[in-house]
Amino acid sequence: MAVNTETPSKGERTRAAILDESARLATIDGLEGLSIGQLARATGMSKSGLYAHFGSKLDLQLATIEAARETFVAEVLRPALRAPAGIERLLAACEEYLSHIERRVFPGGCFFSAAAVDVGTRPGPVHDAIVAQRLDWLALLERLAREAADLGELEPGADPVQLAFEFQALLVAANTSFVLQGDPGAFERARIAIHARLRVAQPAAGRAADATAGSHVHAAGELTSEQCHVEDR
Repeated sequence: MAVNTETPSKGERTRAAILDESARLATIDGLEGLSIGQLARATGMSKSGLYAHFGSKLDLQLATIEAARETFVAEVLRPALRAPAGIERLLAACEEYLSHIERRVFPGGCFFSAAAVDVGTRPGPVHDAIVAQRLDWLALLERLAREAADLGELEPGADPVQLAFEFQALLVAANTSFVLQGDPGAFERARIAIHARLRVAQPAAGRAADATAGSHVHAAGELTSEQCHVEDR
């Protein structure tokens, strides 16, 4: 895969900085709450300067979603995909998701969980972009579960679609508890629940090995979160 070695122009750097701030604001005020005026105040730029980058509120919203997606790839997907294929990689994806919330990559928690609530009942391009990201994330969890099954690390009857749904539900619940209630213990509870669900889906030999290994809930997550980036796609 070719590596882009070109230095970003000043305009590209300015646009990236604007979108970084826009994504942060969207997790607090919502995508619908974004406006050129609000962003001008937050960045110290003029409205006319911002209009040079984004011709409309819709352009700004869609560009913000894409910028948030790129951040999610860098902060969650690439580190997770460095882990060995199988259960370890599946756990790494869940751990990196929790980690990016815990580290406050976005001040309002998961960008896409916040946006889903904000635009869920509003059809249109913004809604469709958020749905597409959610489906991509679920598809990744399903693929990682299938890989684990193919490696014999899950029972043949384990349903990857169901596992992905349950893991996503636990991850979103942790995000909601942390953002809404300020409860950092939600991350540990999500990790415990994810490990417990995986033990049920493992073959008997795998469950025995997992119990013997001891089983500190953080074990798999700590190993994978320290590894370097790989390309997501």
